[in-house]
Amino acid sequence: MNEGLLFSGGLDSSILAAFNPKITAITVNLESSGEDIHYSKSLTRHLNIKHLCREVAIEEAIEAIPKVIKILKTFDPAIPNDLVVYFGLKLAKKLGISEVTTGDGSDELFAGYSFMREIGNLKDYIHHISQNMKFSSNELGEFFNIRIKQPFMDKKIINMALDIPAGLKIREENGRVWGKWLLRKSFEGMLPKEILWQDKRPLEVGSGMNGLRRIVSGKISDEEFRERPASIKFMNKEHFYYYKIYRNIIGEIPGPIGEEKECPGCGAGINPLLFHCKVCGHVKKKEM
Repeated sequence: MNEGLLFSGGLDSSILAAFNPKITAITVNLESSGEDIHYSKSLTRHLNIKHLCREVAIEEAIEAIPKVIKILKTFDPAIPNDLVVYFGLKLAKKLGISEVTTGDGSDELFAGYSFMREIGNLKDYIHHISQNMKFSSNELGEFFNIRIKQPFMDKKIINMALDIPAGLKIREENGRVWGKWLLRKSFEGMLPKEILWQDKRPLEVGSGMNGLRRIVSGKISDEEFRERPASIKFMNKEHFYYYKIYRNIIGEIPGPIGEEKECPGCGAGINPLLFHCKVCGHVKKKEM
């Protein structure tokens, strides 16, 4: 057993599972919460794929936050998403799995995010982000010495996706507007309708890790939050909680180097071609 799949039961990981029935699917959830368990169990039974569920206790997840922040060098509020990948890869490492496949890149290339429906020139926007896609799974995989395979990031897939008109990526079906419309239609007959026509679930939601947000926010008092550094644009108490850990483990926020611009959210150096600050998670307004 040397190949695994980070498996949410969502569209992207389900497509990958269908192409490799000998793979070991790994699903992570926080204390039996989230919808991923339902979809992942349903499809692995349908495809007769080996399936492992890693249930994470709340305290175990909280204790892992500093480890993830240390690896990724970030206090981005997306950390609950990263925790799912962290625990999935940690289990893979324990099992001796040397390669893990992920669905990274599909949402970006095939317009899986709801905000993409509001972007005027979607084709240009997708082309732009396709040149600079980066995922935490790569850094976490390096930490665990696991090779990360990202089929949707293959150059042939990227080029094909860029040639697809926006109207075939976001389109109405049975009275609803769907992202990744063409991707869904392409696998009709191969995957169950329940899998093909499900709503997009962020990792943190499907796994239940979003439940940590309220818990860690409660660890910051009102007084402490009022005294937060004014130089950083904190979104909420949760964001500040991650920052405190970052400062304790990583230290100062690195400033711009070379052609980097200063992030308006935290002052970190950021590639001018990117919309997203890796350090604080600040997202630049999408202008396309």
